[in-house]
Amino acid sequence: MNRMFFERESCLIIMLIAASFLALSIIAAGEESHKAITQDLIKLIDEQPEIGTMLEESIAKAREINPDRQTNPAQSLSEYYDFIDNASELIPQDVLDDPANLTRDQILQSICYFYFLVDQPLPELEDKGQFDNTIQYYGPFSEWLRKFADSWGMFLDTEDSWNNDTFQQFYNDPKYGLQGPWYESPSNWNTFNRFFSRYLASPAQRPIASPNDTSVVVSPADSVPQGTWAIDNNSTIMAENGIKIKLVRYYSIEDLLGNDSEYKDAFAGGVLTHTFLNVNDYHRYHFAVGGKILDKRSITQNVALEVAWNESTKIYDPIDSTGWQFSQTRGYAIVDTGEYGLVALIPMGMAQVSSVNFEDGVEVGSDHEKGEMLGNFLFGGSDFVMLFQKKAGFELTATPGIHILMGENYGVMNAAA
Repeated sequence: MNRMFFERESCLIIMLIAASFLALSIIAAGEESHKAITQDLIKLIDEQPEIGTMLEESIAKAREINPDRQTNPAQSLSEYYDFIDNASELIPQDVLDDPANLTRDQILQSICYFYFLVDQPLPELEDKGQFDNTIQYYGPFSEWLRKFADSWGMFLDTEDSWNNDTFQQFYNDPKYGLQGPWYESPSNWNTFNRFFSRYLASPAQRPIASPNDTSVVVSPADSVPQGTWAIDNNSTIMAENGIKIKLVRYYSIEDLLGNDSEYKDAFAGGVLTHTFLNVNDYHRYHFAVGGKILDKRSITQNVALEVAWNESTKIYDPIDSTGWQFSQTRGYAIVDTGEYGLVALIPMGMAQVSSVNFEDGVEVGSDHEKGEMLGNFLFGGSDFVMLFQKKAGFELTATPGIHILMGENYGVMNAAA
């Protein structure tokens, strides 16, 4: 009797162990069926389960806001993994969701949707010193988002990311300006990123306003100016969502340039301005002023985007507020203009733009003319920030909210006044 009981127990234990190994092998096989970048996320969640909990909470909140599966297909963690698999090798398309609405294109909506899922406020992330209490700013997950951007960027550098059908979609969309004389020959575009960072056919396609008048500031990129913000004597700016002091929020220029930058207090009393590039814009940026480069650096931080679901139009709207730039992947060049003091030129990565590139020859000590090429972004929308010292007397002459081309009049430095 005891022997039979022992044998039955032994068989049961062996069966349980076998079942456990089978379950583990199924899980492992499931993980291995995902792309490498998705496996990185699964591993991160296995190691830090709270990230999985927060991600599920964020996905659930996104589902409450927009339950429609056609525009919000990733409504669970497993569906999110499948979504990431597809997104990591997605060829950006310009297929209009609604042909009557030329602003509602798939390329922008795909970016916005990606971030909508991780841009939901979470109570457990309040008062954690992040720009916002969403998981996209949470350290470990933010690092994975940067890895995702890099992974997708590597795919967009391959010839698999570009074909004639994709080219025709962009060519047929007037927002991209490909049917006119602006750009180089399309025969140079053999990857999506090569198309996205396309060159002009010649400098004549973007004439520089008042090239001999050093007081005139030109637009550094095809973009939409957002306005100006005063920098106080403590090197902070007043802006929505900044550091709350009494009932006012501030952002520190030190945060923007780095606490080890010798220029972190050089712009006290001056002005900040920024201008937004959309996905269809020419994505090479230029010197808005001329002068000598005193400092240049790249700062790798967040790759994020604020997004809202617009229930009336049924689309995702990107939000270009002031403040997110202070914790975003970016680069900067400090330019000495001479009479008008220092100007900081700060190309700012946004969403999947984690690649902020400077041209060869843009180095500390090099001199550049207004309008010369400074660098380029790779895929996505972007932002360009400029800081002016008090002595410059900078005044924005471009109209906020109105699109302008690189090289057009952006502002003026009234140093004498």
